Amino acid sequence: MSHALRQYSLVTLSYWGFTVTDGALRMLVVLYFHQLGYSPFEVAALFLFYEFFGMVTNLFGGWLAARTGLNTTLHIGLALQMMALAMLLVEPAWLSVIYVMAAQALSGIAKDLNKMSAKSSIKLLLPDNAQGKLYHWIALLTGSKNTLKGVGFFIGALLLASIGFRAAILVLFLGLMLVCIASFLLLDRDIGKSQYQPKFRDLFSKSPAINRLSAARFFLFGSRDIWFVVALPVYLQSVLGWSHTSVGSLLALWIIAYGAVQSIAPKLTQLGRNKGCNLDHNNGPDGKTALHWILPLGLIPAVIAAALHYPLAAPATVLMLGLAVYGIFFAINSSLHSYLIVAYAQRDGVSLDVGFYYMANAGGRLVGSLLSGLIYQWQGLEACMLASSAFIAIACVLSTGLAKYQPQVINSQKPTENQNHDSRLPSATNSYSTNPFNNTPAP
Repeated sequence: MSHALRQYSLVTLSYWGFTVTDGALRMLVVLYFHQLGYSPFEVAALFLFYEFFGMVTNLFGGWLAARTGLNTTLHIGLALQMMALAMLLVEPAWLSVIYVMAAQALSGIAKDLNKMSAKSSIKLLLPDNAQGKLYHWIALLTGSKNTLKGVGFFIGALLLASIGFRAAILVLFLGLMLVCIASFLLLDRDIGKSQYQPKFRDLFSKSPAINRLSAARFFLFGSRDIWFVVALPVYLQSVLGWSHTSVGSLLALWIIAYGAVQSIAPKLTQLGRNKGCNLDHNNGPDGKTALHWILPLGLIPAVIAAALHYPLAAPATVLMLGLAVYGIFFAINSSLHSYLIVAYAQRDGVSLDVGFYYMANAGGRLVGSLLSGLIYQWQGLEACMLASSAFIAIACVLSTGLAKYQPQVINSQKPTENQNHDSRLPSATNSYSTNPFNNTPAP
């Protein structure tokens, strides 16, 4: 096994371990606190800090990773998740809304440090001319992560039903501790450490492609969480009368299937099919591909809403069929976006661009989570589905501008001592090559 493949495997295994605990914790919090009598909006509010601090983390975490290395930020993320789990091991009387929100804040920081570190590191493990291989590796990491998050949903619901909330949290804590120790001992120490020392002003992307892609990502993931985070599990439990285990199992199966589709997205999009690492950038998808696949996604939630309002079948059947189709298209869109941000990002300081992008992702999830509880409490699941379609429509409009951008072929030259980070960004005073992402001054 090559060194790059071995490091990729270690990063992936660490990401997997974290993801199982994150999915299980999400399901435990939703089901347990709804069981205690919290309203849908109060349950959604528990995730307010989770998503908000995820936004902040992605922005500053990218800067921190560029200065200290991705190994450092990955393990900080694992340690913070353990702290978040430990906070929930207190007596039930301590579990007020504010207290749980604080624990979820730590979990949100942990999740996005871990995700940003894992995805950024892959860029550095492949040569610049391996864009097709990069697409495959990103798709596999993203897809397998979501599959295991679905497993986490199921584990969380099962543990809650079998051993209770506190015991379930303890099991997750001990499992994650083992993952953290193994990753710390085996992963390269300096992976992702930038050749330069980025300044505070470098936190915000100046690439028009990354800015547009980030905005589209905001609405794409907001569209999912509007119905997924609170509305759907509460609807299944309170309206259809499903048990904790049944709700957790459905959401788990959906996420697992969604992750599986993400993993095979390169085959479904018929791109990057050649084997081996010697692939040029033309074998990867581009902005036109992203636009092509997001267009049909916007219709699906609206169709589900109409089918629930004018029932031709049982609500459970409508939801099963509708969410299956939605999951396929959403998974492909998510996989395409995950590849494009890594492809568009600069090699040196990749975490800055990836962190900015996932800040937008966390922002979309924050808005979607809050709207999920608010809209459901106000008008029900059908309204949540219509709001989802509206968000996707906005993402479609934003994606139209991506068509002119090709995946970046990164210049592998190391910065000189006198070269600051601003040289990797467009400037009115310098002339650049015709590639909009090759920001190296033309000779």
